Amino acid sequence: MVTPAGIRTRRPNSSNSAQKIWKKYNNILLPVVGVLGFLIIWQLLSSLGFTKLPGPLSLVTETRTREMLMYPFYDRGGLDKGLFWQTLASLSRVAKGYLAAAVVGIGLGILVGTNQTLNKALDPIFQFLRMIAPLAWVPITLIALPNVQMAAIFVIFITAIWPILINTTVGVQQIPQDYKNVAQVLQISPRKYFFKILIPSALPYIFTGLRIAIGLAWLAIIAAEIVMSGVVGIGFFIWDAYQQNYVSEVILAVFYIGAVGLLLDRGMAYLQNWILPAEPK
Repeated sequence: MVTPAGIRTRRPNSSNSAQKIWKKYNNILLPVVGVLGFLIIWQLLSSLGFTKLPGPLSLVTETRTREMLMYPFYDRGGLDKGLFWQTLASLSRVAKGYLAAAVVGIGLGILVGTNQTLNKALDPIFQFLRMIAPLAWVPITLIALPNVQMAAIFVIFITAIWPILINTTVGVQQIPQDYKNVAQVLQISPRKYFFKILIPSALPYIFTGLRIAIGLAWLAIIAAEIVMSGVVGIGFFIWDAYQQNYVSEVILAVFYIGAVGLLLDRGMAYLQNWILPAEPK
């Protein structure tokens, strides 16, 4: 294109503009399209009779489920509470068990990772215990502990501790030998070595374990509450709704579980990126 003054200018490239817009919004559009596609297929399969499971539209067409969706904060006492309070009760148990698992798992992982003899002695026990399913711990904890609240917290703890412990151990063992040699040459104190070399080097592994563990902890509390009847929580809510044949309420609770699990994972990922920002390429 030539201007009146004879200066050549370039036409704006529409394809480049479209690519920029696509790169900017595809992180939002693609997940939305995927979710909508899944819901549409589910609704079609339900409407055509391929499954007895109600479609997602049942969440707004059935009166009870619509009320629970619109009023999650109601509290009539006892176990008759809205999904917000059911979820909050489960999250409080998860927080207690997960924090205990994080403290014990990181501490024990550092100890085992820095002591090869201790690692060889305890590794078979760790590998044996981590293979036990969370539900298998439920009857043992109900017998050993005085109430279902402590039993639920212990099930979360014993489920979440293994990825934290194992990843921390590996992270400590992966510290480069050059770092250790420099620490010996400079005669760095144990305290300074711990905070300046060991923790920064192992932190990516620790966060990997913490992120895996938060998902496992959330899964464990749901399973534990289904078995431990009579407690306020999203897991018991699902079991109670199933027994009364309120299938739409079960589906609504499953949506809550998935949403909370996603938020927990994204929250841990955000914390990891905040503490350990990605290196510029």
